[in-house]
Amino acid sequence: MSAVLEVDGLSTGYGELTAVREVSLHLEAGEVVALFGPNGAGKTSLLLATVGALPRWAGSVAWEDAPAPRPLHRLVRAGLGFVPDQRSIVSSLSTRDNLLLGSGGIDGALAYFPELADHLHRPAGLLSGGQQQILTLARALAARPRALLIDELSLGLAPQVVERLLGALRRAADEEGLAVLLVEQQIRRALAIADRFYLLNHGVIVTAGEAHEDGGTALEEAYLESMGISPDGG
Repeated sequence: MSAVLEVDGLSTGYGELTAVREVSLHLEAGEVVALFGPNGAGKTSLLLATVGALPRWAGSVAWEDAPAPRPLHRLVRAGLGFVPDQRSIVSSLSTRDNLLLGSGGIDGALAYFPELADHLHRPAGLLSGGQQQILTLARALAARPRALLIDELSLGLAPQVVERLLGALRRAADEEGLAVLLVEQQIRRALAIADRFYLLNHGVIVTAGEAHEDGGTALEEAYLESMGISPDGG
């Protein structure tokens, strides 16, 4: 199966600082791929360079076997969705109007998160943090992208909200063939819904594998070792 999105030898950074070094990864239709790494590993920089919001110093990005369109809005029209690490809502608008800012409309959003129906006329700024993140993901999924890149989905959220969000991603992958690249800190929860994973540190991929074969322990050990911490505490 050919990749929906393929990153090959990508490098990027800020000024003289290299944030990502020759990273390669790919996403196929219908799979969830988790991207792990400590703070400062280069995860956000990798996403930004992939979508074209940060200059690519080297390497390439392919979209469905062709060079990825530029600028970003052309890539979005081609079917890429991007959810940044800060909730992209307009606080002064209602939940309904926030959903209408997307290209998928209200019905598509409520198909994934029917609980939003009770808040459609409420200002989005008055929603809880979890509800705001649900709104953000609902709008992204309603647009029915071919691939979705998500930065820190669970940051600061209650466990039940995290489970709800991750479950929606798995459903979209299974039912609609969505390809997901998910930057996440909660390793075990992400592995439970992921097909594959990459571990990034100091701007390079240090390990990768099948999520269901790992179970979390080996990855957590690699995570600690990548930060210079012995898994056994020694």
